[in-house]
Amino acid sequence: MKLTRKLNDLWIQRSGPLTEELRLTSLSESVLSPKRLQPDKIQTAICGYCSTGCQLNLHTKSGKAVNITAASKYPVNQGAACPKGWEALAPLSAPDRGIHPLIKQPNGEFRKADWDEALSLFCDRFQQIQSEFGNESVAWIGTGQITNEELALLGALTKFGMNWVHGDGNTRQCMASAVTAYKQSFGFDAPGYTYADFEASDALVFIGANPCIAHPILWQRVMQNPNRPDIIVIDPRKTETAEAGTFHLPILPKSDLYLLYAVARIIIQNDWVDKRFVERSTQGFEQFSKFVESFTLEGAARETGLTESSIMNLAVRIHEKKAVSFWWTMGVNQGYQGTRTAQAIINLALLTGNIGRPGTGANSITGQCNAMGSRLFSNTSSLFCGRDFTNSLHRAEVADTLSIPESAIPSKNSLAYDEILEGVENGDIKGLWIIATNPSHSWIHRHHWTKMLRSKLKFLVVQDMFHSTETALEADLFLPAAGWGEKSGTFINSERRVGVIRPAVEPPGLAKSDFDIFKAISHQWGCGEMFDTWSDPESAFQILKKLSKGTPCDITGIKDYFMLEDSGGIQWPWNEAQSCESNPNPERRLYEDGSFFHESGKAKFVFENVQSPPEQPDDSFPFWLITGRGSSAQWHTQTRTGKSEILKQMAPNFPYVEISPKDAANLNIRHKDQVSIESRRGSMTAMASVIGTVQQGQVFLPMHYVEVNLLTHPSFDTYSHQPSYKACAVKISLRKTS
Repeated sequence: MKLTRKLNDLWIQRSGPLTEELRLTSLSESVLSPKRLQPDKIQTAICGYCSTGCQLNLHTKSGKAVNITAASKYPVNQGAACPKGWEALAPLSAPDRGIHPLIKQPNGEFRKADWDEALSLFCDRFQQIQSEFGNESVAWIGTGQITNEELALLGALTKFGMNWVHGDGNTRQCMASAVTAYKQSFGFDAPGYTYADFEASDALVFIGANPCIAHPILWQRVMQNPNRPDIIVIDPRKTETAEAGTFHLPILPKSDLYLLYAVARIIIQNDWVDKRFVERSTQGFEQFSKFVESFTLEGAARETGLTESSIMNLAVRIHEKKAVSFWWTMGVNQGYQGTRTAQAIINLALLTGNIGRPGTGANSITGQCNAMGSRLFSNTSSLFCGRDFTNSLHRAEVADTLSIPESAIPSKNSLAYDEILEGVENGDIKGLWIIATNPSHSWIHRHHWTKMLRSKLKFLVVQDMFHSTETALEADLFLPAAGWGEKSGTFINSERRVGVIRPAVEPPGLAKSDFDIFKAISHQWGCGEMFDTWSDPESAFQILKKLSKGTPCDITGIKDYFMLEDSGGIQWPWNEAQSCESNPNPERRLYEDGSFFHESGKAKFVFENVQSPPEQPDDSFPFWLITGRGSSAQWHTQTRTGKSEILKQMAPNFPYVEISPKDAANLNIRHKDQVSIESRRGSMTAMASVIGTVQQGQVFLPMHYVEVNLLTHPSFDTYSHQPSYKACAVKISLRKTS
């Protein structure tokens, strides 16, 4: 743990002075090679890992990518990069890259194929399933890891050209609760903040968020704050962020909704409400005020495990500060009441007028590098740019923009990710196409998922960079895709900034960009003419601009990729009228005028009674299991970070579990002992890390290890359908050795 933090510090310290002019080698090269290669070309690209959206410079020599430096002038990262960014080239040369299509044989072995055979098999099998079982018998699962242009082409191809109805993305695992909360509260999925708010707040409240590890470049922005702000962390575990903060509330797992309602009650009862803002810009305050009357200070202390004084202290700090920003990530979203918890945070910002001003906001930090783009352009939870599939006017608008028949657009919404899998389970969905994601590792209750893939599907296609992922190994057909650094397009980061990625090298072997694969499928399927104008990513971007016109995410004022590069990325909205006025300010926030996207122009207080967790500790399974990010060097299922020898040194390769010293003593477990962790769904072995970061009665596992989702509970938020990864009941014991 201490070694990991030291290495992380080295990365951050090193990142500061590195610029494109210095052309220094990456840490891996400085370790492995005594020579510094002098690149002969530099290409910029937005990092393809998290939602921060850093710009990196890709250095090439003789057609090979040899080095990365951080862009010094980009407004997001300002010359810094995290460990993953410095090692982003490692996956491109991994030995398990997919370099040709693979077809599974009856004996379970794969054989190589060319693209003609692969495309023919893809279309023949899916068309056969649709012909026999109907258009709703097939579905796709996409990702927030591919570009806006690829996401949009995928959504349009499948739903308008191939007559598929169902498709969803792995952002359902990541940001769905925040998306739903914003839509219901603000009228559109529009987080209003800009990263400058990290530096402008005099109080930052982090709820279920550990940016010190999960978003280290954003954490640097916090550390640059000149206001000596309060850094308040609400988290069951004493995370790295909590250790660095000024006030930690070690709340019981999944009791944050009760806490937030109780704080709202204190603010209302003490007349600390920003009455002018609430009257002008919100609706539903009176109902909300009556609702929270039952959430007493005494009850909150009992439900959360916090002291009454600490809860009151939190409310007082929120009241006394002039610019309070509220930040959350997966600790909130990945909960069985994630949507309502996010809205309870939003309600506090509305009550106190902490929105639309510098240093304020109810601010969801996204996980995937292009989760925001997936939300707007993938045609999953909504038709392009927040439109509604069930609205005939919206369908007509899209059809007119794309010059396609309105009848080609489905008039019903897709099933959500969990509902697609339920369809596989009950036999309604027979064919599945998975693009750039690894659910055989990441999906909740993993053992059931794998069993279902093997026994229920007639045809599974996996499209990925690597043929070795847990999901790719289950495929009937594997399609090799290009990765970051090998293709063009745009990403949208957490603060709504549209940025460009550019290719530094060609993809290996027969691998193609996802965009080119989708285009090839369209021609093989017989609907290629529908997408003739989608000739390349830059032409597709011009189409996305037209689709965005008149919507809250209007980007018609962005001329082209060069404008994005010259401007340091541009936050949406940036429409044609704005582009005529001036160049975009590098930091822009929404709601400065107190106006929101509902027809009334007002934000809504949305709330609901607290529900009991679907699974709680008991005599048989007495511990809360909480999960999260374990290191800034790890990323999700490690399909890419696992290719870097440097990153693998920054975190244990063998799973570890954090357990409190008291619990360890009671169970006769010592530091580094091997232990068994078991839930009602499965079990795994891990190394005990006896440490005071977790409370008694709780254990913590990093989510990056493949075994962890053998344990997690398959429960979902009612409104967002997001899985509840963060809390379930387990038992732990010293592992018996023969």
